[in-house]
Amino acid sequence: MWRGVGFIRQIKLMLVRFIRLRGLPDEIAKGVALGIFIGMTPTFGFQMVLAIFFAYLLKENRFAALVGVWVTNPVTAPFIYAAEYECGRLLLGMERLALPNEYTLDSFANLGWDIIFPWCTGSLLFGIVFGFISYIVTLRLVPIVKDWRIPRWPRRRWKKRK
Repeated sequence: MWRGVGFIRQIKLMLVRFIRLRGLPDEIAKGVALGIFIGMTPTFGFQMVLAIFFAYLLKENRFAALVGVWVTNPVTAPFIYAAEYECGRLLLGMERLALPNEYTLDSFANLGWDIIFPWCTGSLLFGIVFGFISYIVTLRLVPIVKDWRIPRWPRRRWKKRK
């Protein structure tokens, strides 16, 4: 299905699916905010499953939650996670860590909690702030986007071979 489909066309199809979402703007905005909150947490690998589970549990729009989770994708995740670590480190008053002198399992295991604790603290702060901002923006944007008319994608004409 996806073979031979251009990247721009995929983005357009996702936009069309988002425009055609059923539900009130409040439901869609809550779903996006939930997805962005989960997307900001360091639960990579499980974010989509968590978004569907919590959207189902809270009776919010599941597709909107999935759209929100993709705020952390392979391109943006390193920048977001680094900013969350730095923010958490500054909030907790911790020193910036340096790489250990010897690269053994024990030296990296000792480093673990010093990285995870500020990272989780920063991710909760980022999740709450950006989830709230995305809720407000999505709530205002959904009625505007629902009125958009997207033209059909031009189809390629196949020439017959002789």
